[in-house]
Amino acid sequence: MTTSQQNFALCQQAQGFLSRDVHHLVIDGQSVAAASGQTLTTVNPSTGEVLARLAAGDQTDIDRAVVAARKAFNGQWSTWTPYERQALLMRIAQVLDERFEELIQIEAMDMGAPVSRLRNTKSALMKMVSFFASQAANITGETLMNGIPGNVTTMTLKAPVGVIGGIIPWNGPLNSQFWIIGAVLASGCTAVLKPSEDASLSVLRVAEILHEAGMPAGVINVVTGLGKEAGHALAAHPGVDRIAFTGSTQTGRSIIQASTVNIKKLQLELGGKSADIVCSDADLDKAVPGAAMGVFANSGQICFAGTRVLVQRPIVDEFTERLLAFVDTLRVGQSLDEAATLGPVISQPQMDKVLSYIKVGRDEGAELLCGGQRLEGELGNGYFVQPSVFGDVTNEMRIAREEIFGPVLSILPFDDVDEAIAIANDSEYGLGGAVWSQNLSTALRVVHGVHTGTMWVNCYGYIDPLVGFGGTKLSGYGSKGSSAHMDTYLYTKSVYMEL
Repeated sequence: MTTSQQNFALCQQAQGFLSRDVHHLVIDGQSVAAASGQTLTTVNPSTGEVLARLAAGDQTDIDRAVVAARKAFNGQWSTWTPYERQALLMRIAQVLDERFEELIQIEAMDMGAPVSRLRNTKSALMKMVSFFASQAANITGETLMNGIPGNVTTMTLKAPVGVIGGIIPWNGPLNSQFWIIGAVLASGCTAVLKPSEDASLSVLRVAEILHEAGMPAGVINVVTGLGKEAGHALAAHPGVDRIAFTGSTQTGRSIIQASTVNIKKLQLELGGKSADIVCSDADLDKAVPGAAMGVFANSGQICFAGTRVLVQRPIVDEFTERLLAFVDTLRVGQSLDEAATLGPVISQPQMDKVLSYIKVGRDEGAELLCGGQRLEGELGNGYFVQPSVFGDVTNEMRIAREEIFGPVLSILPFDDVDEAIAIANDSEYGLGGAVWSQNLSTALRVVHGVHTGTMWVNCYGYIDPLVGFGGTKLSGYGSKGSSAHMDTYLYTKSVYMEL
């Protein structure tokens, strides 16, 4: 079978999956209806049409899923060796590789990202699964010296935390879920996943694929439903030992409060308002497209998007002219349009929010240089917002301080590097940031000066699981990737042995 024939067959499988009457919960390896029998609809953001019906899980369903996860954690899964878990992850990697076209077709229609962009995320997904496969066989303790009289040997062991609650965002669930799934399978934990009600389908499909690859029942469970019902129930559940959450700072606060029920461990990747600093000596051939796509990638729906573009005054005019020319090359289109660069935002409420911020920016005195409108015509039924650029922005304006989560870029001029660092730090958030300069001393000065979890130099948005990333201030805490990520799925057990 040729590659085109294989891709056609995978697209047909995706359509078959999407055509199901109701997409049920996945609990203990089985597809089950919500206990209430209720459903909710999910919409294709490219067309505004209903795409699928989902089971509307609630507290009862979360209880069922947590029981299944605890049973699996205490059962045969606990006897799997690190090499067996590693082999499972390697089989999963192979299946994901074979089924990737099917998965991105589902993801494109469910959350609106263009298939062209999603194809480019394949290598990141494969690296992530490979990283966690390596970690499965790399869990170690220590033998320690001690000051206890007699013949006492002391050591530490690393043990899996238990049941993980994973709350997955809508802006890229296909890849995002594997920050949790990978660590769960590598560590020996189990999980209950609650995907966003706006984009649940790729998570449900992946759960089926995991079982096909040989994952035991109950290890990964999926409960769809509303955040205020299923999501809150998961965050507050006393049978859940740890929560991994990516989403808004407001929801993060609620999860922190809910976690006090049993003092859960938390990993929170929250909002961002990242500063992308372009110095006067920057290579604009790289900085212009880099800064633009640092915002417009995924239609601005990335937590670490560099939406505050700080440009040194001597080059503001040239940078702005080049930026507007680059924006003209971007093609906005439906997610299955192979030529589309940008897709829609996720939903009608999100589109309304983005458009309201554009109005706020104009009312505050910023100059709208391009965009600012909902697209009409053949795209009029979808949730499309033109890529938008504001000039004459100050850091006191709401569009420079509040997370918009859409294709809106603000240009803020600065005079010297100290001022740029001060502007960058004048924010409640601290998730990402960048500096563009051909002077290494300048670049490192900014890197050390800006208070943020990740900094890029002469690039934007690279994420590698070997390195990891995380936030500070209101952008949350805890790491995704690196050995620090795995450590949060384990706890240290101290052992004293008198011989």
